[in-house]
Amino acid sequence: MTIPVISITGPTASGKSSLADEVASRLHTDVISADAMQVYVGMDIGTAKTPEPERRVPLRLVDIVSPSESYSAALYQHDARAIIDSLLSAGKPAILCGGTGLYLRAALDEMEFPKGEVEGERRSRYQHIAEELGPEGLHALLREKDPASADQIHPNNVRRVVRALEMIDEGISYADQKAGFSTPRAHYDYVSFALTMDRDRLYKRIDDRVDIMMHQGLLDEVKGLVASGAADAITSRQAIGYKEIIDYLEGTCSLADAVSLIKQRSRRYAKRQLSWCRKDDRTIWLDMDQLSTNQAADFIMEKTGY
Repeated sequence: MTIPVISITGPTASGKSSLADEVASRLHTDVISADAMQVYVGMDIGTAKTPEPERRVPLRLVDIVSPSESYSAALYQHDARAIIDSLLSAGKPAILCGGTGLYLRAALDEMEFPKGEVEGERRSRYQHIAEELGPEGLHALLREKDPASADQIHPNNVRRVVRALEMIDEGISYADQKAGFSTPRAHYDYVSFALTMDRDRLYKRIDDRVDIMMHQGLLDEVKGLVASGAADAITSRQAIGYKEIIDYLEGTCSLADAVSLIKQRSRRYAKRQLSWCRKDDRTIWLDMDQLSTNQAADFIMEKTGY
């Protein structure tokens, strides 16, 4: 029996995109990006988006919203599942590739989101309450409606408190959903592969990638985004590679310091990505110190029955 959905994840700069491209080309299907930053138009170099001429297969869920627009795991779940279902209906397997663990889980496992996840009347109402009563007052409202969730969220985390209130209005408890993270239930029949390699080698690949990004024109890319009015949105998302360059453009640090911070924060992000993968005991690890891209693709094909 073949496995219809394949997930390829792991830390930044580990070779996920090349491997997914190879597997998808063998299976004559598309790759669905699971990267929270690659969804944005114009954020190409800093997100390591595979250039169109280099793609062997279609790359889906990239360049779908403006940097100034809101996007979320809830929206990603809807969009990714629509593509997965379409591919499966056409008799093709679905390949997801990316390092945003929450997006992968949202698409592949049972996970409910409140209908008000995106800006809406309910969210505006709770934000107004937060302004009137302060974080403590908003948290007290959550405790009244959903004590278990209130116990798990600090009063100062207003954004999460608002989300928990939205969820309980939809009949979903934040606490119950969080508990579900430790015992996930698959929405699809899928296998998840995570890439790993020697830490020093990974960190060198990350540093080298940042240098390549700068050579490719990351500075000019960020200047263009700032000129379009996207600076505040990008900075609020803490987009690595963009926030640091914006700080340089605003005069708060030197360009050398900005580049050094991009490397440092990318290495830290890679550690968090690896930790996320380790939390899921369903993950099958691919040691890229021992495997070439083609060998890793062979392994995936064998494990999934193709």
